[in-house]
Amino acid sequence: MTKPVLPPVEYEAASDAVRAVYDDIMATRGSDWINDFWKVLANDPVTLERTWASIKQVMAPGALDPLVKEMLYIAVSVTNGCSYCINSHTAAARAKGLTDAQLAELVAVVGMANETNALVTAWQVPVDARFEGGGRGKG
Repeated sequence: MTKPVLPPVEYEAASDAVRAVYDDIMATRGSDWINDFWKVLANDPVTLERTWASIKQVMAPGALDPLVKEMLYIAVSVTNGCSYCINSHTAAARAKGLTDAQLAELVAVVGMANETNALVTAWQVPVDARFEGGGRGKG
C-alpha cells in the first residue's frame, strides 16, 4: 500500500478554511465523507481550494455529458498510470451508469490510442493536410 508523503488531514483536525472546502465537496457530491486525495491535499489549503474549484468547474454539467467526462478522466488516468484516479473516477462513472461493457470498450480504445500514438511518434508520421486544424475547413 502506498503511503502519502504527508498524512491526511481529517475533518476534526482541519482548519476552518479546509473544513469549508470539505463541506462544499460533500454538499456538491451528496456524500458524507471526504476521500484521501482531498485529505492529503489539505496539507496545503491554498492548493486544496484551488484544485477543488477547478475540478468543480470542469466536471460540472456542460456540453459533455457527466458520464463522458468521467470516462475521459479514466482514459487520461490510465494513460498517466494513476491508479488512484482510475479507481476513484471509475467509481464515479459507475454511479453515473457506466456498464462493464462500456468500461471494457473504453479500456480497449485507450490501449489502441496509446499503441497508435507510440507508432506514429516512433515513425514521425507528419499530419495529413486534411486533418490539420481538426478537419475544419479542409477538403
